[in-house]
Amino acid sequence: MDLNITLSTIDLGLIVVYVIGVIAWALFNSSNDSSQDYFLAGRNMKWPAVGLSLFAASVSSSTLIGQSAEAFKTGLAVYNYQWVSILVMIVFATFFLPFYIKSGIYTMPEFLEKRFDKKSRYYFSAITILGNVFLDAAAALYAGAMIIKLIYPEAELQTIIFFLAIAAGIYTIPGGLSSAINAELIQAVILIIGSIILAFLAIDNIGGWAEFHERFNDGLWMSLTRSMDDPAVPWLGMIVGIPVLGFYFWGNNQVMVQRVLSAKSVDHGRKGVLFVGLLYIFTLIVFIFPGLAARAMDLFHVQIPAEAFGHEVVSEYGVDVNEVYPRLIMELMPVGLVGIVIAAMISALTSTLSATLNSASTLFTMDFYSKFAPNTDSKKLVRVGQITSTVILIIAIFWAPQIQKFGSLVDYYQEMLSYLAPPVVGVFFLGLFNKRVNAKGAFFGLIFGLAVAVLLLVFKSSLPFFADLHFLLLVPFLLFINVSATLIISYRSEVPPAEKVAAFTWNKSLWKAETKELEGVVWYKNFRWLALLLAVACFASFLIYA
Repeated sequence: MDLNITLSTIDLGLIVVYVIGVIAWALFNSSNDSSQDYFLAGRNMKWPAVGLSLFAASVSSSTLIGQSAEAFKTGLAVYNYQWVSILVMIVFATFFLPFYIKSGIYTMPEFLEKRFDKKSRYYFSAITILGNVFLDAAAALYAGAMIIKLIYPEAELQTIIFFLAIAAGIYTIPGGLSSAINAELIQAVILIIGSIILAFLAIDNIGGWAEFHERFNDGLWMSLTRSMDDPAVPWLGMIVGIPVLGFYFWGNNQVMVQRVLSAKSVDHGRKGVLFVGLLYIFTLIVFIFPGLAARAMDLFHVQIPAEAFGHEVVSEYGVDVNEVYPRLIMELMPVGLVGIVIAAMISALTSTLSATLNSASTLFTMDFYSKFAPNTDSKKLVRVGQITSTVILIIAIFWAPQIQKFGSLVDYYQEMLSYLAPPVVGVFFLGLFNKRVNAKGAFFGLIFGLAVAVLLLVFKSSLPFFADLHFLLLVPFLLFINVSATLIISYRSEVPPAEKVAAFTWNKSLWKAETKELEGVVWYKNFRWLALLLAVACFASFLIYA
């Protein structure tokens, strides 16, 4: 089922011009005069830049390649991750974001130190760095290599990964977050345009929107609400699992939150988050619909019956579902547009990779190095960050090929996240909304939650209850373990210091004060009205295919 592809001179030229242009633009807009400039772009970004940067950084392998692959296997169910995450974004922007920005933190673990102590900070920072390397950076490199492998099938996977890493690292490592965000502004626009074009061509190829809905009207293909034994998203997992994973990604993940921390104010940060939420509604059309439409095409030159569902597509018919989106590009796009969409795919790769490198280097430099060498000047912190980015990139280069052992990129990313996320999310929520939770409880909850997660990861297949349990249904179990352990230890030990509780927990007086500030603000500039409208649009997108 190899797809022999020869890029036209025009397409190849567009890709080369794009890559060189983005690198040059990013380097021209680099800022590394101080640690604040390098790690947080001077904290001066406006909401459109924050939103587009978040979109570009989040849309990588798990969205383009991974979600198209899942749509090809199981229909629209993968959109549940998107619409539920939009609601999570609203909660994050409403309650957590003001504390993050006003506290002046550089990293998410730093917030844990301010609310609890250094032990929780060091633990979460270490876990996040590992996730950045083995989940985010490696997955982005592997996804990009899949695309290039289709164009040049004779090229070695490891060689492709190496050159892709160089392309992203060449501007991110010297220029920091400012370079990354300025590159992402271009990349987000190219990504959106290219994906819209491909979605239109995919639907048109099978006869238009009416034919698309007619073809997949039977069965579960167009349904978002699934039974409890569904291999993609069981309905209970949508309610109790996805919100936890979504909050970890948008509210705890340094890769995403670091862009929010670069906002010039709380209002700009909030509106940037709402903006990316609005863009995410349209991913159903531009990322997921094309993957489903591919089932009606002879994309892999093998007969796959309509009733073939889930992992059966891979196991019985030998289809590499990670190739769905790249094959759609090569099959449908005319000369010139192929170059644009390949450039969009490279955008997704470099955006996430640059975001991850900057995130991990910030974590190591600010959470570890600056603590062990507190008198280090700002310039040296920048150099340490640059060295750290280089080391992390090298590790990701060698780990990325291992991802091919997993069923799809969504399987790989979401299942690994389901073990890491619950303890962290539990501690952040308890820390913000429960004044009695103390440092001992938080740290014990994190460690105990991790220990249980590791045991389940290793022995799950041999445990009667957990062996066949969907990973989304595993999430609330791990969350309950963490929350219980944290509360028990906290309530059986000393009351936390008043200054930590007062400055870093939410209360009704904050809501009332904000309500007063918003009096007289026109609705289209009022965060709460915009959040409400986004929530309505989000639920509407779900109900259409519920």
